[in-house]
Formats: sequence, structure tokens, C-alpha cells
Amino acid sequence: MSNLSETELSEHPTGEKALTQEEIIHGAKKKGLGPWYATSICGNDITSSCLYVSAISIVYAHALAPIALLLVGGVLYLYRKIYIEVVEALPLDGGVYNCLLNCTRKFDAGFAACLSLLAYLATAVVSAKTSVEYLRDLVPSLPSMETTSAVMIIFAVLVIMGIKDSARVALIIFLLHIVTLTVFVFGSLWIIFVHHVPLHWGNNWNSMFQQGNWLKSLFLGFSAAMLGVSGFETSANYVEQQQAGIFRITLRNMWLAVIIFNPLIALLALNLMPEAQIVQAKDNLLSQLGLMVGNHPLETLIDIDACLVLSGAVLTSYVGVSGLVHRMTLDQCFPQFLLKSTRRGSYPWIILGFMILCISILYLTQGNLLSLAGVYTISFLSVMTAFALGNILIKVNRKELKRTYIASWTTVIIGASATVAGIIGNLIIDYHFLWYFAIYFIPAVTGGILMYLRIPILKGILIFIDKSLAKFSMWRQGVDEKIEEIRNVRVVLFVRLGHLNRLVRAFNYINQNEVSNNVLVLRYYIHDDPSIEEQLQKNLNAIRELFPDMKIEYQARLEKFSPKTVDHLSKEIGVPNNMMFMGSLTEKQMFSVQELGGVRIIF
Repeated sequence: MSNLSETELSEHPTGEKALTQEEIIHGAKKKGLGPWYATSICGNDITSSCLYVSAISIVYAHALAPIALLLVGGVLYLYRKIYIEVVEALPLDGGVYNCLLNCTRKFDAGFAACLSLLAYLATAVVSAKTSVEYLRDLVPSLPSMETTSAVMIIFAVLVIMGIKDSARVALIIFLLHIVTLTVFVFGSLWIIFVHHVPLHWGNNWNSMFQQGNWLKSLFLGFSAAMLGVSGFETSANYVEQQQAGIFRITLRNMWLAVIIFNPLIALLALNLMPEAQIVQAKDNLLSQLGLMVGNHPLETLIDIDACLVLSGAVLTSYVGVSGLVHRMTLDQCFPQFLLKSTRRGSYPWIILGFMILCISILYLTQGNLLSLAGVYTISFLSVMTAFALGNILIKVNRKELKRTYIASWTTVIIGASATVAGIIGNLIIDYHFLWYFAIYFIPAVTGGILMYLRIPILKGILIFIDKSLAKFSMWRQGVDEKIEEIRNVRVVLFVRLGHLNRLVRAFNYINQNEVSNNVLVLRYYIHDDPSIEEQLQKNLNAIRELFPDMKIEYQARLEKFSPKTVDHLSKEIGVPNNMMFMGSLTEKQMFSVQELGGVRIIF
């Protein structure tokens, strides 16, 4: 690494702050997905929007659709900065859940995670069903529901086989999609500038001003076009499987695809077709344009590509939800059997559970995509807004947390305002979206709340047994043992100087967010200082009086605090890293939260 120049270390080609040399060194040692594989997984989801988002935007924005799509690209550019700050400061799977978990209450993080889970659920079902509809254009005899179920089963098996194997499939699909879009764009330019086909831009432009309020049209077109950013949040949910420094590259690549293809396809469509014909063909606009530009061969290629890339979006949902649920399960939000993994590092119970849920929703709705589209739109825009709010909370609550990049307040506020505007605009387009969203969101949140309130629920069962089921008192022992098992889960709090105000904040956090009442306070030190030890013991006595129900143990170890010592401690006492808590990492410490294995930042 000694041949790295100062420019390479201080300046990143995207204009964002580069990783430090220490981070580059760590990154070289880390095995994971490179830029192509990592981009392909999330890229299939976001670039599949090219198949429909231009047409949808034209329906509402008319000839202003290319501008609306450019505005969406501008919003995505802002969110690149928002995501880079948060995820590179906290490079752990879980996306918005991980972000909020490290800067606010666990309940709030779980609430936001429900939005992510719903977004993945809707993405998987909508993408699988739409891909099958394209496939049926080529093979009309295929049964719709059964084939959709088969698509979800196939990609579930791929993800269970391992993320590298599924990434290879995703990369093939992604490259085919980019090639197909490129062929379509150059073919369209060829017939416009070489064959001089009649253009409809002038009529479409004049027609727009006859529609009425062009500003309202632009706003609704922008809101509808926000569908084109779905999938942007996915890369944050499998960041631990990526090589160091690759995350920001995936964001850049997704942004480039969206900012180039979506406005360009809308512009070409408005030149090649009258608006009325575009609206009529909105469900398969690209296929119809392909027939016009390259006859049946290009139309067939686009149909095959659409089927594959939409199926790739199903793969994206599986990978994203696997990373998110795994992280939440580590934090005791879901039953621990979900952590069982294969030799290739996949989590089959998470994947199979999600697959069953997707197929059940498919049959429950009878493939009605309208209700799922409402869930889809509100969920992923809410997830992005929650990420911007998480960025604000990190700026306020975790000022000392070391970062590789800092997004400005202006960037974060404008980004959050834009996604909120997108939600409002979609509700103006169809307020039924809110009803469809509530149908799915309320049960999901209820399940999360029940998991969060396990102890009060179990205590309520004890009271019920005592008052109404006295003859079944033998059940009481089992419930008591379950409560004791949950409450006795050990957590670790790392301290440095042990100031009383910081200890109070830490124990308040544990008391409000964790069911455990068994806390090991641990101090690593290199130079012995009796005055620090004396004051810390005094402060801990005060904490024991403030939190009398907690079992508080203290240890001091003459050793340097590092990822190695944390891993050794985890194996020694049997406490997973994610159940260990500490204050913010600062610039003085030459390691990241990821290297600490998920130790939680709580003050």
C-alpha cells in the first residue's frame, strides 16, 4: 500500500471524501462483493423502473416528464450523500433499522424496519407478477399465478445457495438489461436522425399547455416518477457483504443509470409517439417503442429483458430482507432460530419465511397489483425519509461519531422534503394508496410491538393464570422461567472514564430499549489511574441506587480496547457483539463499528 499517492488518499473520483489509508488497508483484507456484483443486486431493482416509470411520468407531467425525471435524479443525488454519511459511519446490515438503532430508540428503529419489510414484500410480489406478464407476451399459455410463485421459489433457492452465486445471476441480468437499454436508445436516435421519422415532440409540447396547470402536472409527474428510485435503499441492507469502499460506488452507479436512462427514454418516447398513444401503451411502452425502432427482434429482446430484470428485482428483495431480518434477529427482535445459517453464509429460515409470505400475499390479493402498488410507493418513500431523519439524529445525537463523509444540513433537509412531497403527490394521485398501505402496515407494526412488549405480555399471562386459571398453576412456572430467561440475557457496557452523566444516559437507554436486567460494565485501560477507578466505582454505586432492579457487575482489564479484544470477550462470556454498547467511535480510534462486529453506539 505504500505506493498510494496523496491524491488517491485525499480525493475520491466521485467528488466525495475518500476513505483513509487505514480504511483502504482494512478494505484490502476484507473479502466481499466487488463493484459489479454489488451494483448488480441493487441495480436490477432500480433500473427495472426504466420499463415503466417514463410512461407513468408522461401520464401526469405530459411533455414535462423528462424534467420531472431529472428532478427525481436530483433527489437521488442528495440521497447519495445522506446514505454515504450514515452507512460509512455505521457500516452494518440493516439499512434504516441500523441507522435509527444507533441514534434513537430501538422501538423507533423497529417501526422503520416494518416499512422496509413491507417495501421488500411489495417489491418482490409486484416485480415477480409483472415479469411473468412480460413472459406471457412470449408464451401466452403460461398460468399467471403459478408461474409467479415459481419465480419466487427459484430466486429463494438461489439466495439460499449463497450471495456470491445469486450475485453472478444478478450480474448477468444487469448487463443484459444495460445492453438492451443502450441498443434501444441508439436505435431510437438512429431512426430519428438518419431515417428522419416524423416527430411528435411539437404536438406533445403544445398539447401540454392545453391540459391546464403545468406546475401541478410537473409536481404530479415528479411524484409518480419517484417510483423510479425504489431499490436505492437496498445496498445499505447488505453492506457487510460488500468490500470496503464499494457501497458509495453502488450508489453512484445506480444514480448514473437513473439520471441517464429514465429522462432519455421519456424524451425519445415523446418524439416517437403522440401522448395519447403513450398513455394507451403505458403498461409496456418500451416494448411498443422497441417494435417501432427495431421491429420484432428488438421487441422480443425487450420482453425477455423485462422478464429477467424484474425477476432480478425479486432477487434484490430476498438479499435485502435477509440482511435486515438477520440484523434484527441478532438484536432480539425476532426468534433466534432465524439465525441458523448454511455453510455459504445464507439464512434459509429467513428466506423461506419471506418466500412463503410473498406467495401467500400473491394469492390473498389474487395478483391485484393496485393494492400492492400503494404499499410499494408509500413504503419505500417512507424508508428514504426515515433515513434522512436518521441522518439528522446522528448529527444531533452522535456528534463525536467518526465519519468518512458529512452531508450538509441543506442536502438532508431538501432530500427529506422531496420524499415527503413524493408521498403527498402519490396520495393526491390516488388516496386509496393510504388505505392499501394501512391494511398491510398495521399488522406488521402490531407484530413488532408484540415482540417489543414480550415481558409485559408474559406478566399479564401470569396475572391471568393467578386469577382465572388457578388449577393450571403448573403453567406459571414455565412462564416465570421464560421471563427469567429473557430478563437474564447479558449485555455489556464499555466505559472509558465512567462519568456519571454518561452512565445515566447509557443505563436509561438499556432500561428503555432492552428487556435485560443483567449488565456487565467493562473498562479497558492501558495506564492505571487509581483516581479514575475510585470515581468510577462511586458512580456505579449511584447507578445501582437509580436502577435497583438491575444486576450490575463491573470489570477492569489491563488491555487495549480493539476489535480483537471485543471478539475475544464475546467468545469468553458468550455475549454477541451486537448486545454490547458503547459511546461514539471518534477519529482517534483506527477501526470502524463494522470491525467491532456490530457493537451498538448508544451515546
